Amino acid sequence: MTAKNMNNYKINYFSVVVPVYNEEGCIQELIDRTLKACKETKMKFEIILIDDGSEDGTVEILQAASKKHDDIIISCILNRNYGQHNAIMAGFSIARGDLVVTIDADLQNPPEEIPRLVAKAEEGFDVVGTIRQNRQDTFFRRYASKIVNKVAQKATGVNMKDYGCMLRAYRINIVKAMLECRENSTFIPVLGNSFARYTCEIEVKHDERAVGDSKYSVWKLINLQFNLLTCMTTFPLRVLSIIGGLISGLGVLLGAYILIMRYFVMGEVWAQQGVFTLFAILFFICGFQVTALGIVGEYIGRIYTDVRARPRYFIEEILGHKKKEKKK
Repeated sequence: MTAKNMNNYKINYFSVVVPVYNEEGCIQELIDRTLKACKETKMKFEIILIDDGSEDGTVEILQAASKKHDDIIISCILNRNYGQHNAIMAGFSIARGDLVVTIDADLQNPPEEIPRLVAKAEEGFDVVGTIRQNRQDTFFRRYASKIVNKVAQKATGVNMKDYGCMLRAYRINIVKAMLECRENSTFIPVLGNSFARYTCEIEVKHDERAVGDSKYSVWKLINLQFNLLTCMTTFPLRVLSIIGGLISGLGVLLGAYILIMRYFVMGEVWAQQGVFTLFAILFFICGFQVTALGIVGEYIGRIYTDVRARPRYFIEEILGHKKKEKKK
C-alpha cells in the first residue's frame, strides 16, 4: 500500500519504549544516543525504559536518568523478570505519544534510525517495520528468524520480511488494540500487524552487540518459536490432521499390500520376514502420536494460563512520569 492511498498522519508527540534487562554496560550510551536522535525530530517525545528485573546496576542508572530528565525519560521498574514482550506491553500501558517506537537496549539497532521511522509513520502507515541490513548475528539466529518470518506471514497475512527486529513504530490506536488483548503469550510484531491496515518496512543498519551477550539462549529461542506458533495460529493442529490422515491412508495401503503378498505371492515365509518392518512402522506411528499429543497439550496449557487471567506484569515503581502511579 502506497502513501497515495492514505491520509498523512500528523505526529505531535511520540514515545520510545525500551525493554531493559541487565544492560548496565551500555544503557547510558543508549540513553544519550536516543535523546540526541529524538531531539532531531523537533517533536515532543518521551523515552520509556522498562527494567525487566535486572540484577546488576541498571536500575540505579535509570533512576538517575529519570531524575535528570524529568517527564522525558520515564523509568518503569517491574518487580521481576517477565520477558521482553511483556515488558514492552508494560511500556505501552503508560505511553502518551501519538506514535510508539520500540527498540532493544543492546544498541544492535542504532537509535539514530528513530527519526526515519517517525517520518515514515507520518505518511499514514499504521505500522512501520524494519529490515536489518548486514546482520551481525550467528547463522543459527539468522536461520531462526527466517522461520519466524514465514510463520508470521502465514498467521497475519501481512508479508513483512523481518518480524524479528524489534525496531518498529506503531500508531497509538494499534497500541491500544494490543493492550485490549489479554492473552499471556504475546509476540508483539505479529499482534500489531494483525490490527494494522497500512504497513511498510524500511531498511536499517544493524551493529554488533556493544556489551555482553544476547539474552536469548537456544532454549529461549525455541520457546519463542512455540509462543509464536501457538499464540497466533492453529496451523500446527491442521498440519497434524493432514499428517494423521496421510499416515492412516498409508496404513490401509500397507495392510492391503501385506495381505496380497501373504496370500497370493510369497506365502507364510514372507509374512514372518516382515515382522521387523511392521515394528518399525508401529514405532513411527507411536512417535507421531506422542508428538501430536505434545502439541495439543501446548495449546491446552496456554488455555489454562489465559483462563487464570493473571496480570502479564506488575509495575513496582514509575519514575519521571508526572501523570502515572503504580499500577498492574
